[in-house]
Amino acid sequence: MEIAYIQTPIGTAELKGDANGLASISVLNNEKPNGTIPEILQDAAQQFQEYFNGDRKVFDLKLNPSGTEFQKRVWDALLKIPFGKTISYLELSKQLGDVKAIRAVASANGKNPLWIVVPCHRVIGTNGDLTGYAGGLHRKKWLLEHESPAKQTTLF
Repeated sequence: MEIAYIQTPIGTAELKGDANGLASISVLNNEKPNGTIPEILQDAAQQFQEYFNGDRKVFDLKLNPSGTEFQKRVWDALLKIPFGKTISYLELSKQLGDVKAIRAVASANGKNPLWIVVPCHRVIGTNGDLTGYAGGLHRKKWLLEHESPAKQTTLF
């Protein structure tokens, strides 16, 4: 498994993957040196930087996350949430065919190993609240604002 560290506006991202695909992306609370990006992760690192620069809305990467079949179903559903849009955990549960599975869906969402690429940050509470995010709510808020079609501008 190869590892690369890249700096982002919301912290150092750690990318892990191999020839089978990208296995995990996480945000670290501690800075890590950029160093050399292994060839197998160069495309992922490039696409990640394009996302943060505002030049990419959809990722085109081979993914290889570890998880249960249910978790993978949830993660596949997350991939269908369009850039700049959000849905609730309840809506996601309905899409997966079982409104009663809301807690299991939320748990699978929280175990998503592919931060940003599989957009778990686009899932919010039914009342519109930003709820739970493994990377911290401040990062979830930043990501949603970054993807928002209506950018806040200064008045002065």
